Amino acid sequence: MQAFLKGPASISTKPVAAKEKSAAGSSGEGKRTKPIPWVEKYRPKNVDEVAFQDEVVAVLKKSLEGADLPNLLFYGPPGTGKTSTILAAARELFGPDLFRQRVLELNASDERGIQVIREKVKAFAQLTASGSRSDGKMCPPFKIVILDEADSMTSAAQAALRRTMEKESKTTRFCLICNYISRIIEPLTSRCSKFRFKPLSDSIQQERLLDVSEKEHVKISNEAVSYLVKVSEGDLRKAITFLQSATRLMGGKEITEKIITEIAGVIPKETIDELLLGCQSGSFEKLETLAKNLINEGFAVAQLVNQLHDVVVESKDYSDKQKSAIVEKLAEVDKCLADGADEFLQLMSLCALVMQQLTQN
Repeated sequence: MQAFLKGPASISTKPVAAKEKSAAGSSGEGKRTKPIPWVEKYRPKNVDEVAFQDEVVAVLKKSLEGADLPNLLFYGPPGTGKTSTILAAARELFGPDLFRQRVLELNASDERGIQVIREKVKAFAQLTASGSRSDGKMCPPFKIVILDEADSMTSAAQAALRRTMEKESKTTRFCLICNYISRIIEPLTSRCSKFRFKPLSDSIQQERLLDVSEKEHVKISNEAVSYLVKVSEGDLRKAITFLQSATRLMGGKEITEKIITEIAGVIPKETIDELLLGCQSGSFEKLETLAKNLINEGFAVAQLVNQLHDVVVESKDYSDKQKSAIVEKLAEVDKCLADGADEFLQLMSLCALVMQQLTQN
């Protein structure tokens, strides 16, 4: 009898211990902060934090004050804050509680063919926007559909979207985001307020990068920050990603220009100068060796084309006639590389023309 009584008691104590263990584990895990990429960590939380895009911020601020929001079309280079701006505005409009219910975000990674536009987007647009914010602030009577990378949508899907945009104008606002406005069909662009996002200025980028460096306790010289801005070409997302990569690589030591050159895949100035000297020498064998070394070291020829363009245009050693011939060839090579041509053959073709131009005179 005692054995029978002991049985259930012993069984019942085990799950309790397991529960306590799991609870302790979960609370311990909760205390740990999840590592987030810096790009996400320092994404603007509200419209005021958006840098350099004054016209867009002014329009969105008016809509946040109670005026109605038009259909929007944001276009411009990557990393200038298009997605961040509309997400920050939506969070301010709807608050954290209603954000998930009122915002539908579709990216290029999602399927966005004509069927999805007809079914998913149309069904979301037809829902009535109801509910009030828990903090008592005024909540607008519409929902927002964000279509990121809209220039990768098919023409048929864009045409299907046109009708939905018109019919559901009372309850839904659309925000299309793209890099190339020319790939959006005319009927859609005419229904939206268009805003061009400019590449960020060097001073704004430097300010943001120094702010991130300070918050993350990163040691970086002012020359390295300036070089990081130059390398990223107005793309703040790229600049912050390079900064995080360099920090992980250095492990607490100061970040220098050399480290950023390595991480960004930029071809060192010495290598380009050596290649141009090889072209001036007139020796095809020497040129072939230099080209092979460049490819074997893992440098991208597309990157070389971009850097060589700047060097040739800014140089005072070449005549205008030489510059025009070289730049035209750079454009041809860039097109061939984009179409998937062999890098070594394109590099040799480019170097041969540069050698011809430099050795003629």
